[in-house]
Amino acid sequence: MAGHVLAVGEALVDVVHRPDGTSAEHPGGSLANVALTLGRLGRDARLATWLGRDERGDTVRSWLAASGVTLAPGSDGAARTSVAQATLDDAGTATYAFDLDWQVPVGTAADAGTLAVHTGSIAAVLEPGAADVRTVVEAARATSTITYDPNARPVLMGDAAGARARVEELVRLADVVKVSDEDLAWLAPETAALDVARAWVHDLGAALVVVTFGGEGSTAVTATGEVHVPSRPVEVVDTVGAGDSFMGALLDGLWSADLLGADRREALATIDHATVERLLSRCAAVAAVTVSRAGANPPWNDDLEDA
Repeated sequence: MAGHVLAVGEALVDVVHRPDGTSAEHPGGSLANVALTLGRLGRDARLATWLGRDERGDTVRSWLAASGVTLAPGSDGAARTSVAQATLDDAGTATYAFDLDWQVPVGTAADAGTLAVHTGSIAAVLEPGAADVRTVVEAARATSTITYDPNARPVLMGDAAGARARVEELVRLADVVKVSDEDLAWLAPETAALDVARAWVHDLGAALVVVTFGGEGSTAVTATGEVHVPSRPVEVVDTVGAGDSFMGALLDGLWSADLLGADRREALATIDHATVERLLSRCAAVAAVTVSRAGANPPWNDDLEDA
């Protein structure tokens, strides 16, 4: 199926601080990681982002181009390239601090070839860009599937109750939502993760909500029921970019299943459980490769075949 996915959101440099006191820089950013995963899986992925014309920006641009990701016009308009400081614990889990600026490049919009628009994370909450993200998403619903990953960053999102209200504004616009149990534990601490996911499907109108539970696997909620798929056993190096690679793989799987595009919205709403299980199994395989490597380094198709 011809067409492309447009990801709208941050690309930046992760400065990763390891438990042994060493550190290293890796290109990253949630939306950049999703686009990169799609590119490595052989898809036409386009990214509307906000990079500086500096050394770090050059590093990010080269990293994206090497995986076939196309940058939207105007994505190099930032005064400087944003940085995320990622501190790893002994289990490889990252916590973040940020120095960033986010704006949506002027003219960013879905077109007739845009099968899906994906957003989330910092881009959906940090002004001045967040308001423009919502405008792009609202307009894109006429032609495209909308996918969303809250990828909560409490240090940037204020109080949880206010953040949940903003998140659910976008859930109402989305066809597909991927969210971690950690995100939901912060956004809705008094409610079980799957109960939130059920409400997002039955009350807010999402066709598919996938909750990831780290090493415990993932569960998809649809209007007709739920499907759980376990994670793949793997030695974890770090978790940087794992959720984003899962999201990229989910988009790739929906693409393969011919479930992307506004004209496929009804079919997506009635997705069967066997298809959902195949999607989540593929996502688990992609995420397993990513966590086995340092930084946001998702697999190519050949890596999955070798695995």
